[in-house]
Amino acid sequence: MNEMTAAVLEEFGKLPALHTIPAPELGTGEVLVDVVAAPVLPYAAEVFRGERNSLLTLPVVPGTGAIGRVRATGPDATRLTAGDWVLCDPAIRSRDDALNPDITLQGLTARGDGGLLLQRRFGHGAFAEQLLVPTENAIPLGRLDPAEAGRWSALTVCLVPYGGLLAADLRAGETVLVSGATGHFGSAAVAVALAMGAACVVAPGRDEAALADLERRFGARVRPVRLTGDDDTGRLRRAAPGPIDVVLDLLPPSAGTAPVRTAAMAVREQGRIVLMGGVGEDLALPYRWLMRNGITLRGQWLCPRTAPASLIALARAGLLDLGGFTVTEFPLADLADAVGHAATAPRRFALTVVRP
Repeated sequence: MNEMTAAVLEEFGKLPALHTIPAPELGTGEVLVDVVAAPVLPYAAEVFRGERNSLLTLPVVPGTGAIGRVRATGPDATRLTAGDWVLCDPAIRSRDDALNPDITLQGLTARGDGGLLLQRRFGHGAFAEQLLVPTENAIPLGRLDPAEAGRWSALTVCLVPYGGLLAADLRAGETVLVSGATGHFGSAAVAVALAMGAACVVAPGRDEAALADLERRFGARVRPVRLTGDDDTGRLRRAAPGPIDVVLDLLPPSAGTAPVRTAAMAVREQGRIVLMGGVGEDLALPYRWLMRNGITLRGQWLCPRTAPASLIALARAGLLDLGGFTVTEFPLADLADAVGHAATAPRRFALTVVRP
């Protein structure tokens, strides 16, 4: 039996510990990947403590998304070959219901009982030497300098807001408001929206230094707005060069609903609002305002299957600059230090990565 080293979460309340476990066995419709770089989420410690209520079947190898090289492919792969660089998309979907597939977010959580069933085969995540993914979840990256694998793992962060902007049907030349623009996923959303051709991104927040950093990075196409609680919706509208076409919310659970509502109410007539954050409270929006202004409101979890390939194309074209991310790398044996660093390091355009 082939074996590998992996970090295993055995119970909530404890950090994952290194173990030697059986390596994955390749099946039809699957790809086996040698993990080169795997990002550590800023809230990984909260997951391990059980504070995020993640649906995980323990014991499990955590780690969500990775950059790696193909070790072996199943018989249905016609283009991938051993040694190819790939992005491992952690959003794994069942194949027996195209309209309403069950989903598990590999190494992190699941959507309902069906997602838990998927974990029986694809539960283990990327904090290991090898990772098993469905064939469609191994997306070719092309040639890659091994030293840059950590930086390319920024794609796993950018995929989240990219899914939301695709759901909003963002078009070149439109104005986007990113609610949560100073956070881990929100700051990535600013970069992705501009890469997709947004004429302007309105960036609300309370951290003046973080807002100034966004403006320094991206120039006049970003309009920072410091939230004060005094007519914030009006100030968001006035900061934009014209009507706000899209509002994307990526606020964390600690934010509450007030800033979500403030941002949503700034959208124009016939505008689109997409909710992707972690706010746990119910959101109240005026029924008549939604109806009379023809507002489209939708939730979005993760991104469609086609998104990783088109996001890679944006990065390869130089429209999405991954060079703006600061990367701090740790060996897998130092995962505890990596988790601590991810929790305390700056969250804007910063990556903590483990290299198995």
